[in-house]
Amino acid sequence: MLQYGYRPNAPPTRRRRPRNATWFDYSAIIDRPPIRWPNNARVALWVCPNLLHFEYKPPEDPWINSWSRMVPDVFSFGRQEYGTRVGFFRMVEMFDKHGIRGTAVVNPAALRLNPKIREAAVERKWDYIGHGQYNTRFFFHMSPKEELAYHLDIIREIEEMTGVRMRGIAGAGPQCATEDTPDLVAKAGMLYYGDFFHDEQPFPIKVKSGRLISVPYTIEINDPGFLGTGFEADQFAQAAKRQFDTLYREGEQSGRVMCISLHAYLFGQAQRARYLDEIFGYIRSFSDVWWTTGGDIAEYYMANYYDLMVEHLESVAIRRRR
Repeated sequence: MLQYGYRPNAPPTRRRRPRNATWFDYSAIIDRPPIRWPNNARVALWVCPNLLHFEYKPPEDPWINSWSRMVPDVFSFGRQEYGTRVGFFRMVEMFDKHGIRGTAVVNPAALRLNPKIREAAVERKWDYIGHGQYNTRFFFHMSPKEELAYHLDIIREIEEMTGVRMRGIAGAGPQCATEDTPDLVAKAGMLYYGDFFHDEQPFPIKVKSGRLISVPYTIEINDPGFLGTGFEADQFAQAAKRQFDTLYREGEQSGRVMCISLHAYLFGQAQRARYLDEIFGYIRSFSDVWWTTGGDIAEYYMANYYDLMVEHLESVAIRRRR
């Protein structure tokens, strides 16, 4: 099910950065200093339950239709609501069975409006990555000052409701960003940004001030895109295991990151939840896996590899200029 549709003839977004400006340098993974995760794990695995709120009648947006058909869209809204009422709790059973601490991809509105979900996440000491105030509102129109305040509000609200200071932010969907977003995420005090899908390891992002890295999120092992294209949960499970097998093999030489992103309105359905048991049980059968969170991956990389990687990139740039 599509959640967004781009409007034709949308207004232009800000374009002040040079055309050739990039947020990160090119680096082939085979040429980098190797990464070693804690206890020499081959794969750092973070599992991301999405805690999102889709409004029944979101405000007008000149860039995007929040639903693929109309506003209000009773069918789409009801399907999303199923996740917060039923599917989430079925998914949590699988997390508890396998001792998984989630990194919740979260709208503050979802925690405000669904206190049982908030209580479950707090009780299990989950980590959080911001995902916009609502999943039906975007910030293309905001000035840098307004956007910074928007991110700071999300950070503050999540901390007030959970007691946890977030360490990472993404947009309300990967298409929700301005040309200033990584700079502003760093200015807001975050360690990592989740909207780049460009690598299998954390990587430094070139921001105006401070330090920021990307931590590999996923659009591949992410259920809406997968299940919305004619595949089912058993095939999703097979794809997840195949991806893990490859990363585990390659991670012997240099550690990799794997993310599994899940939405309760999809994988909380009665016919699908058992395939989470299959995925988690399979990966649990391997010993050299760091079951962790996005924030802990970022902290570890910052402490052990950020400076080393920056030095490596600078030395490569010097050699290219000669």
